Amino acid sequence: MEESNLSTGGHVLFAHYQQGMTDYLAIALLHHSEGVAVTDQLDVTPSRHLDLGQLHLAARINISEWQNNKQSKQYISFIKGKNGKKVSEYFRDFIGCQEGVDGPGETRTLLKAFSDFVESEDLPEDSAREKTKTLVDYASSQAKLGEPMGLEELSELIDEDRPKAFYDHIRNKDYGLSPEIPADKRTLNQFRRFTGRAEGLSISFEAHLLGSKIEYDEEAGTLIIKGLPTQLTDQLKRRN
Repeated sequence: MEESNLSTGGHVLFAHYQQGMTDYLAIALLHHSEGVAVTDQLDVTPSRHLDLGQLHLAARINISEWQNNKQSKQYISFIKGKNGKKVSEYFRDFIGCQEGVDGPGETRTLLKAFSDFVESEDLPEDSAREKTKTLVDYASSQAKLGEPMGLEELSELIDEDRPKAFYDHIRNKDYGLSPEIPADKRTLNQFRRFTGRAEGLSISFEAHLLGSKIEYDEEAGTLIIKGLPTQLTDQLKRRN
């Protein structure tokens, strides 16, 4: 750290919190700005407030993942500093951590987020197929270039009319993805969706599930689905 351009001012925040059954530790460098406020007596007085627009140095550690999965490389995520990569490296040195990269795992998580997005949007089959092709083409192109996938850029490509829709879906559901992730070719090659709709029935699943969770009998024209989603089984139980 002797060669680093150290940050000055501000406060370091350590926050230990629980979301569901998962423990997290958040570490952030906070800055304040000078402003004005109006008192109850309608007097204008100087006021100091947190400037979240300068929240460029922050990390979240999934404590549960770190303790229970020793092989995991995905228990730390960072906000990317606007001043460039060196800022993030300095912050990692400060908290004594390194950001691990799990290409296959991050790519699988992205594809899961995309599948959830397509389902939540209830897209027509043609539209879902087109967006899937856009994702795979972009990810494959980035992989060939040796560059990471930018989630905001990908979101813009997937839906030009609503360029933030997919990105907001990822953030709102908290998949734990960084703004940029590596693309794993093998995982991408396994990603293809089989979809079909007819007479009130809609079926969609990823190709890699065929032969494991899903069995297809061509002669009988039937599908056997194992491991039904909890949301679906709950609805079936309440059907009466």
